[in-house]
Amino acid sequence: MRGHSSLPAAPVTANALPKSRSDWATVKTLLPYLWAYKWRVLLALTFLVGAKLANVGVPLVLKTLIDKMTVTASNPLALMVLPVSVLVAYGLLRLSTTLFTELREFVFAKVTQRAVRTIALKVFRHLHALSLRFHLNRQTGGMTRDIERGTRGISSLVSYALFSIFPTLLEISLVLIYLVTHYDIWFTLITLAALVTYIIFTITVTEWRTNFRRTMNELDSKASTKAIDSLLNYETVKYFGNEEYEAQRYDQGLQRYEVAAVKSQTTLSMLNTGQSMIIATAVTLILWRATQGVLDQSMTLGDLVLVNAFMIQLYIPLNFLGVLYREIKQSLTDMEKLFSLLDQHREIADKADAIDLHIEAKSGGAIQFSHVDFSYEPNRQILFDVDFTIPAGTTTAVVGHSGSGKSTLSRLLFRFYDIQAGSITVGGHNILDVSQHSLRQSIGIVPQDTVLFNDTIEYNIAYGQPGASREQVIAVARAAYIHDFIESLPDGYNTMVGERGLKLSGGEKQRVAIARTLLKNPSIMIFDEATSALDSKAEQMIQAQLKEIAKTRTSLVIAHRLSTIVDAEQILVMDKGRIIERGTHLQLLALDGAYAQMWQRQQHKNELLETEDEALDEEMPVSA
Repeated sequence: MRGHSSLPAAPVTANALPKSRSDWATVKTLLPYLWAYKWRVLLALTFLVGAKLANVGVPLVLKTLIDKMTVTASNPLALMVLPVSVLVAYGLLRLSTTLFTELREFVFAKVTQRAVRTIALKVFRHLHALSLRFHLNRQTGGMTRDIERGTRGISSLVSYALFSIFPTLLEISLVLIYLVTHYDIWFTLITLAALVTYIIFTITVTEWRTNFRRTMNELDSKASTKAIDSLLNYETVKYFGNEEYEAQRYDQGLQRYEVAAVKSQTTLSMLNTGQSMIIATAVTLILWRATQGVLDQSMTLGDLVLVNAFMIQLYIPLNFLGVLYREIKQSLTDMEKLFSLLDQHREIADKADAIDLHIEAKSGGAIQFSHVDFSYEPNRQILFDVDFTIPAGTTTAVVGHSGSGKSTLSRLLFRFYDIQAGSITVGGHNILDVSQHSLRQSIGIVPQDTVLFNDTIEYNIAYGQPGASREQVIAVARAAYIHDFIESLPDGYNTMVGERGLKLSGGEKQRVAIARTLLKNPSIMIFDEATSALDSKAEQMIQAQLKEIAKTRTSLVIAHRLSTIVDAEQILVMDKGRIIERGTHLQLLALDGAYAQMWQRQQHKNELLETEDEALDEEMPVSA
């Protein structure tokens, strides 16, 4: 009976992000990362409260100082007596405010930065854990901007919410309590009414403006995606002379961003104007009431200074409430994008009881595809009932026209996708039952299209076994016949290969790929057109080396040039996702079927090329 392993009916792609989170859901996701250092958090909050108590105490000491120095009939010598203790208290409170604030920053700095680091690393690891389907659909430029803004948003949110909004609210509460218990109720009512009006106005307008900011983010990411995509395809742009076309596409994105940015700035001006009107009105009313109190002698000059100082201390930070709230909302929006990446469905996941795959390096491991059906999309099946076995230590080659499903076999063997029906076993273990890491450690591949890191040649070869010595790197470079070329370069093994390895030719990149796979020393080898970019002489040398390597390993060769796989113990011929012929080279020629026709066409093509080369040699003038 054939087994089944179903894929999601609607695969999640990089562009199909999960539904928008609420702000509270985003905050709840962040809190555990901060609470990991709960003692630092609690200590920082203690310092924060201490700073605010000292800050509120400053106007109270100032009031006492002024009242003690006020000349009255009962105290005519007040100006001659300096209240030293009050001055000392004033200075200490001023110092305490700064000291507690800096201690808070010192204690909490590690909490914030560790949270940023932990989340960024978790997102990075999660992205590597996502399926190939996600990465084929992602937009690299936009995604990197989302990660960058999201990690920056964490620092902003913590800074603004914990060290600006919360202290301001605490100070407001302390001031209101003092006003209620010491002065006319009108002071409290005016202050409270202004605060409520200010907060409602700020939140309402900022919520409305958030849509403009979110639009700006999306347009910024799209413009960045176009720019990075264009630069990555620099050669293609040059081939077709489309520099101006690319500039216009990029400018179209910038124009839309400009429109959204202008709207955002215009509405910001409206917000700031409204806030200033509310604050100005409240401060005027408060001072009017305080002046009246001094005139009718229900309040002293110290009380007038106290109320004025309270209002200044309250409304200066409150004046930035709109900015703070806007930045908090922006930080939450940016973090929403970041955490949405963590919410991406991990399509290919290890079982809870997955075991590590262990294969003896010398004997290799048998590979079996048993009645495998597979489709990348539900409505487009790629493989139909594919069934074959590669005995341990042997080589099986797969040939067929483009689109026949050859390269899909290697992707399934690496478990980049899960199959819909059937099973795939390696070394007698179903690949669904083993960990992906151990499976991929056991397999090495030389791909047709080699992409290198923008680093040195040595780094790219050593990537097959991180930490390998220079001697090991040189040894595999010699085996891949690229050592002499590397040594001829001015910087040798320290030569930078450029973005995606574009400084090297196709053949050079392919030999680097062969070298790093040799360094990995896997039990199973996959060669996907491994020598397609090499010239005939280099191909012959590499093929001899690969055959030697394959003698002690289980090998799967995906080939287009049939001359490179005539020695394979088994050759599979695929067409439209099905195996239509199988056997050795001689057996398939004897069948006189699809393989025999492919062989005849390639032989005929080779004969034509040889005839043309001979004709060119005859026409070449002989040098004296």
